[in-house]
Amino acid sequence: MRVIKTSRGRAGRPAWRVTFILPADAPPGPVSVVGDFNDWQPGRHVLRKRSNGTRSAAVDVPPGARLRFRYLAEGGCWLDDPDVPARDGRDCLFVAD
Repeated sequence: MRVIKTSRGRAGRPAWRVTFILPADAPPGPVSVVGDFNDWQPGRHVLRKRSNGTRSAAVDVPPGARLRFRYLAEGGCWLDDPDVPARDGRDCLFVAD
């Protein structure tokens, strides 16, 4: 399963839509994706359950944006994305291109 995917933003917007995806039950409970795109604010991008058995949240970013992010699960548990090989210190690093 692809954990992060990109697509063109909505018509008329010069942006990429980056979708963060996790399995429905791993980890259990609510999970937010937090990063420099939302000022590291928990709860701003909560992953929502989807009909295909996953949870996801999407953000629009400019083309070529470098995103630093992590997942924050229930109880203050920080998680890294295992499919993103680049790290910037402790954070995952993803380039929307």
